Amino acid sequence: MHAMQLVVVAVVGMQQPVVPLPPVLVRPPVAAHLDGLKALQGLDALAGLEGLQGLAALDGIEALQGFDALQGFAALEGLDALEGLAGGITGLDVLDDQSAAQDDSQDPADSLWRAAQQAFNRGDYSSAANLYGDLTRRYPNSTRGGDALYWAAFALYKNDDLAHARSLLVTQQRRYPKAATRRDGDALFARIQTALAKQGDEEARRWLSQNAQPRSETDTTHAKGCASEDDDDDMRIEALKGLLQMDAANAVPILRKVLARRDACSTALRRKAVFIVSQKRTPETEDILLDAAQHDPDSEVRQQAVFWLSQVPTDRAVEMLDSILKTSSDQELLEKAIFALSQQHSPKAAEILRAYAERSNAPAEAREKAIFWLGQQHSSENAAFLRGLYAKLTDEDLKDKVIFSLSQMRGAENQRWLMDIALNEREPIEQRKKALFRASEAGADLGELATLYDRMQNRDMKERLIFVYSQRHEPAALDAALIKIAKTEQDKELRKKAIFWLGQSHDPRAAQVLLDIINQ
Repeated sequence: MHAMQLVVVAVVGMQQPVVPLPPVLVRPPVAAHLDGLKALQGLDALAGLEGLQGLAALDGIEALQGFDALQGFAALEGLDALEGLAGGITGLDVLDDQSAAQDDSQDPADSLWRAAQQAFNRGDYSSAANLYGDLTRRYPNSTRGGDALYWAAFALYKNDDLAHARSLLVTQQRRYPKAATRRDGDALFARIQTALAKQGDEEARRWLSQNAQPRSETDTTHAKGCASEDDDDDMRIEALKGLLQMDAANAVPILRKVLARRDACSTALRRKAVFIVSQKRTPETEDILLDAAQHDPDSEVRQQAVFWLSQVPTDRAVEMLDSILKTSSDQELLEKAIFALSQQHSPKAAEILRAYAERSNAPAEAREKAIFWLGQQHSSENAAFLRGLYAKLTDEDLKDKVIFSLSQMRGAENQRWLMDIALNEREPIEQRKKALFRASEAGADLGELATLYDRMQNRDMKERLIFVYSQRHEPAALDAALIKIAKTEQDKELRKKAIFWLGQSHDPRAAQVLLDIINQ
């Protein structure tokens, strides 16, 4: 009776239209600072999704770790693309930033502010600049006066009226030093100076050169202590970026000087500078990154330097990364070194990764990363190594990672190996189930999979096969597997599994089979 109820539920479910989920409004992150770029390295966490067997397609997300597109950063000689990160997201940023200003319905400037905001958000920058400017002229003592100057300058910047935009920011610095947008104004000022310097403005060029220089370690002007990451380091970083575009020969030595500092107050600046130096391929880039990776007192700076060594394809860089794997006990540093080696695409780097994956005294988590990255490099040498490594491993998580990596590499030989693991009764049942699932995902022949059901003696494996059939979209998966099981399987629980998956297929043939079962 229970089985019959399940059939009815399945049939009814197939007749119901699929109601789409409401759209999710995702607000793009504000990328006004370089800190957001650190998120590129956080993608390793997506590897955890691999365990969701029912959502097999998500395994592909793990491949984002490869991030081959990062190599393209090296081609950004002018770093022009990065300017978009600082000011390209306009509409939503303006709404958020402007709404943060004091909302005083009695403020006579309020109507002008709203009109300017609307003009900016629809991309009418000329009108926005005029309205913001009008607000400041008519109501200079308004709580919105200082912020209006910033947004007027931003609108002019978007319209390439650079000299006028610069003059408004100078006015903001002089008249409204406590404006909420004051720090943002400093960063925008540096970007405007960069744009003007490109056009031949010598004053702007000199400003970039002067303001890119880091403060002396003995600077006592900050009586309250160290400047935070949200202090004037933002302007200095923008100035460094601009100088790097205009005059790399002078900018790189300044970056070397920044990264050579060891005082705590320069930590935030060094964290940002290490990214900038990695994006300009000069004879000094490798030396600067290697020095930071080895000697900087801040662990995050060291990790960033190691990560960006992935973009320095030299023998020295590979040797340095190998040394880190042999000597460091810092888990995060090890994972950055493994990633950097995986991006080197050299026989020596692959050899180092294989040796590390085999080291029984290395941390299991780091070995898993090495196995994963070997699987992302589709070479016959790596595939043969991973197949051989599996037999030597005792850690189930490492074995899982080998199974996953070989399934990602695909290929007839790897599929055959996965099927052999699935059929090997001496293997733990969980490993067999995973190998079977991965083999199917890797494109194992459906005809072979369909014949396995009658030959398989283990009930858990039969249940996994039913699930595997349900994830294949070929007609044969329905006809030769699920329908047959739903009609003939003697084990009621297994039969109910097949009926359930038939009900999820939304296939007219499945509906007819379920109706036939009801009418028996």
